[in-house]
Amino acid sequence: MASIKHAYVHTNGIRMHYVEQGQGPLVVLLHGWPESWYSWRHQITALADAGYRVIAPDQRGYGYTEAPAEISDYGIFNLVGDVVGLVNALGEEQAAIVGHDMGSIVTSAAALLRPDMFTQVGLLSVPFMQRKPIRPAVRYELASQKTHFYQAYFQAPGRAEAELEEDVRRSILGVLHDGSAEARLSTSGPETNMVFFDKNTRLVDNLVTPDELPAWLTEHDLSVFTEHFTHSGFRGGINWYRNMDQNWAQTPFWDGARITQPLLYIAGALDGVLKITGEDIDAMKRTAPRLQGKHLIENAGHWVQQERPEEVSRLLIKFLESPRTARSS
Repeated sequence: MASIKHAYVHTNGIRMHYVEQGQGPLVVLLHGWPESWYSWRHQITALADAGYRVIAPDQRGYGYTEAPAEISDYGIFNLVGDVVGLVNALGEEQAAIVGHDMGSIVTSAAALLRPDMFTQVGLLSVPFMQRKPIRPAVRYELASQKTHFYQAYFQAPGRAEAELEEDVRRSILGVLHDGSAEARLSTSGPETNMVFFDKNTRLVDNLVTPDELPAWLTEHDLSVFTEHFTHSGFRGGINWYRNMDQNWAQTPFWDGARITQPLLYIAGALDGVLKITGEDIDAMKRTAPRLQGKHLIENAGHWVQQERPEEVSRLLIKFLESPRTARSS
């Protein structure tokens, strides 16, 4: 990765770290939890080789980007503002934007707030979800009647991050394994996961670490993620979840909103998010009228761009190339 450049910009009141490669139309890649710019390591080079200027930041609270102290500093307007400021600092006016997991939520919000800037939209794992009539805290409560639901568990300040920081490497490996296709296909080991878990246990007690790393995750990859979260801690990223209710309260104007830009959706066929957001995925024919495709990649789980990098890169390049081809014609 010698050709990838590391740099910083000041945006929206924070110092943001990002990596860059390539020249051409701008593509911004937004990671999810618990990740960093490194989760896009395969796509950065593939898209750069295809003729794009690729930017992948550590988002607010992650990696080597600043992590403000207050929970309220991680609302959706802060997160979108960071990305808008990044694009402006790069001297660009428009970009394609692609997000995975929680980065997909920021991507969707950015597409709604700045359609003039973000002209193409890619969502991985988490689909576009229109604003619901019931606030998130109520949904968390309903999901946590019999077991802990991880997003509800995250709401208590200091709890989840303290657990995860006891052994950063084990936590990262456990979460990555939990969401992977390998965990879904495994017939051995305890039937437990971090999404829904027994109320007499802690979140980290339900993280299973495999005896051998999957083919898509090397020791070097794991050490990079471990380094990033040893530096940043887990608090900033978890604070995103602690703003869900406030985000909902601040955005009544999004009721019924649609993303009108060309949109591509990609997920692993074994991603547990598909069960939670199935209705939203089906609804994208209506909520994203310029939907260019919904692709479920076989034998891939939640970390689809890491588990099946070549397929994801190919789909993204084809999607990004379509307006360039139309213009040239």
